[in-house]
Amino acid sequence: MTTILRLPTERDQLTLPALLLRNAEDHGGLPALSWRAAGDDAGWTTLSWQEVRRETAVLAAGYAALGVERGEQVLMMMGNRPEHWLSDLALTHLGAVPVTVYGTAAPEQIAHIARHSRARFAVIEGARERERWEPLLADPAVPLEKLVVVEPDGAGTHLAHPSLRATGARLHTAEAFEKAWRESRADDPLTVVYTSGTTGDPKAVPITHRSVVANALALDQVVELPDHVEHICYLPFAHIAERMLGIYLPVFRASHVHLCADTAAVAATAGALRPAQFFGVPRVWEKLAASVRAALAGLPEERRAVIEAAGETAREHVSYRERGEEPPAGLEAAYRRAKAEVLDPILALAGFDRLVWTASASAPMPLDVVRFWAGFGIVVMDAWGLTETVGVFTTNSPSAFRLGSVGRPLEGLELRIADDGEILVRGGTVFAGYLREDGTVDGALDADGWFPTGDIGRIDDDGYLWLTDRKKEMIITSTGKNVSPALVENTLKEHPLIGQALVHGDGRSYLVALLVLDPEMAPAWAAARGIDGSPAAYAEHPAVREEIARAVEAANARLNRTEQIKRYRLLSQEWGPDTGELTPSLKLRRRVIREQYGDVLDALYEEGRT
Repeated sequence: MTTILRLPTERDQLTLPALLLRNAEDHGGLPALSWRAAGDDAGWTTLSWQEVRRETAVLAAGYAALGVERGEQVLMMMGNRPEHWLSDLALTHLGAVPVTVYGTAAPEQIAHIARHSRARFAVIEGARERERWEPLLADPAVPLEKLVVVEPDGAGTHLAHPSLRATGARLHTAEAFEKAWRESRADDPLTVVYTSGTTGDPKAVPITHRSVVANALALDQVVELPDHVEHICYLPFAHIAERMLGIYLPVFRASHVHLCADTAAVAATAGALRPAQFFGVPRVWEKLAASVRAALAGLPEERRAVIEAAGETAREHVSYRERGEEPPAGLEAAYRRAKAEVLDPILALAGFDRLVWTASASAPMPLDVVRFWAGFGIVVMDAWGLTETVGVFTTNSPSAFRLGSVGRPLEGLELRIADDGEILVRGGTVFAGYLREDGTVDGALDADGWFPTGDIGRIDDDGYLWLTDRKKEMIITSTGKNVSPALVENTLKEHPLIGQALVHGDGRSYLVALLVLDPEMAPAWAAARGIDGSPAAYAEHPAVREEIARAVEAANARLNRTEQIKRYRLLSQEWGPDTGELTPSLKLRRRVIREQYGDVLDALYEEGRT
């Protein structure tokens, strides 16, 4: 728990600009924001908290000169770069509402958000974004007036971000800057997050300063971190998780953000920084586990046996902690030896040897992945929440966790399970409703203040929440049986060769699946068996297909009859956000995958008739 930070006013009156002023006054010389230019191997550029606030003032004056007014939404489509992070703070200090749009958004989604938000200005990264935004300037149904381009290419008459900054540097005054942010109130909107969703138009979730500060205060009661901890920021700012982790919590905690614009560089960044905390959505933890497994598979058998023995000691140690019991002295000593002599040297290769807090959220974490990391003494603190709850609503903590659960509610928050299994939530960080196009709010709470989340789950006797699936994604077979696709998919993915899975069967008499080979593990598995060829060819190799058949058989043995997979197709091409099968937070877009592989899924059922 952070104890060094002075709160500049009453907790329920705090705003983000007030916290930034506190950081500049109390921790001004400490690092706040670091980044690397593309292709720059020279190291990190870093701004202190004093420098961040000065740059915020300059940019705020630039946006004010552009015509940005208090209360209006300003759209942004950029990667995790300093112009994005600093512009977000600058707009907030003007009383404007920064809104990040996913970089993978289709033109029709961008058009919907531009119309709905009534935004006059958008800040975009470069030519790739410009091609999708320029047509909106000529659309009479869209009020967009001007594009600010961070990397101008000379095309069009758009304002270059460096020019905006230069104007701000010339015009800004301390008096105007201080006056603008001091007019902000805790109940003012801090941002609007447009939910990514898998179907329909994105919905607008307004989030206030008050709800963000309340969430930060509640998290600080259970999250034990070093002072001014570093954070590797790589998820999109359009997602509530990175808005909290990468902007709002660092300002609240005066911590140090390292921007990672290329998600492929996250592992290398972690290896270099050796952070004390790391957050990853389940797919990230799965891929990291697959990489470690692939590396271990290439070690001599004797070395693997030593590591496996150390892992069993670590898991036994974790099990005592999970039960709230003190590990016996002998186990404690054995664990410390195993960690120092065997496990930490391996973790050091990934930069994970100094971790004190690891977390995941966004979707159910496969239990085998949680147990894998427990074998290194790392307990991934799974959490759960929604954009509508300002992110985290329940979480595990080092002093109270259950592997496979998503923990217990933060202080002051309530949850209950409806008769149909849907999770209902209530509390100070739960939003009031979705923002309409005219600026009013469409109430989303019932008469008693409960919000139906759309998630299905259960609460155990100790108050821990266990997720089942999304309500709208539950499969109802032709025999009327309800099946959680996530449960079946995670069971299938327990075999290291299966990296991704989609289960299909709504309205059918049995389930089929699409399986994707893990791109990290498949080459290591093949090499260990003397199998040559490219990763794309592995899906057709007899030995690989036989192993996958055994994996499906083993998964089916653990599932009930309704949940079992009768037929499947093995794919070699990994799914991702750029190809449309995953959301930006790496969750399956089931409708997209079903449409893309409709012929394959139909063929699996046709095979069953022959």
